[in-house]
Amino acid sequence: MRIGVSLPEPGGADPMATLRHDIERAAEDGFASAWMSNIFGVDALTALAVAGSAIPGIELGTAVMPTYPRHPAALAQQALTAAAALQGRLTLGIGVSHKIVIEDMFGYSFARPLQHMRDYLSVLRPLLDGDPADVTGATVSAHLGLSIARPGRVPILLAALGPAMLRLAGEQADGTVLWMTGPATVRDHIAPSIALAASAAGRPAPRVVCILPVCVTDDVPAARERAATIFSIYGQLPSYRAMLDREGAAGPADVAIIGQESTVEELIAGLAQAGVTDFVAGEFGRGADADRTRALLRSLVS
Repeated sequence: MRIGVSLPEPGGADPMATLRHDIERAAEDGFASAWMSNIFGVDALTALAVAGSAIPGIELGTAVMPTYPRHPAALAQQALTAAAALQGRLTLGIGVSHKIVIEDMFGYSFARPLQHMRDYLSVLRPLLDGDPADVTGATVSAHLGLSIARPGRVPILLAALGPAMLRLAGEQADGTVLWMTGPATVRDHIAPSIALAASAAGRPAPRVVCILPVCVTDDVPAARERAATIFSIYGQLPSYRAMLDREGAAGPADVAIIGQESTVEELIAGLAQAGVTDFVAGEFGRGADADRTRALLRSLVS
């Protein structure tokens, strides 16, 4: 199981300098990958291209780019440009996001997310592979090609939690990228569902990239309380709520990986046994706990 880290939203007067520092530190610490969300801050693809282009070796990924606000041809063009800047080290994580974002904030209909993603991939995949797209879909259409030189194949990971979206991920993507999904749910639902779909479609074994909050600490109750506060929204969004219910978790704090070094190491190792191919640590400790968390993660990759 490869181990990566989640990149925090860069802030300050020079967010690219902050992000560059975080990527450089992750690379120096030996992590296989670093992943950035795309919510309401900097554009993740642009930021990774700018901040990561001079830092070799480490895979950089989006987790995830919402599909609805970008036509798949526009996203393919942007992703290929970013991949060129990163010398082929980009992995494109995409997802439909949530009704509260797509419908209530952006104003798009969220009535058919599975059909939307199926149509979206039918355009995105050929364009990323250097082929033209000639698609008239129920929700997305495209009749064009791109002239961008490809630095190598750009893998696509699909944020997939429900059975139908997991089946689509296995059939048409290179794997899935997860958030707030515990080990029992990965073992009993995610990993077998996507692996079966990929095998039936004659595709390689899919990646299962699992991002979870992590904190090494002696004060477990305080860390759980902090996790419950920081990540509270994810206990309310329907897709994550369904995964927490599958896990038997009352809220996000119950799937966070919290404890002393031996406990955290054991819990991370358990994810590999559950079928996770890539564990990505969402570090949320402060002060000495943050230092201990990074030290343990470094020891796991060394």
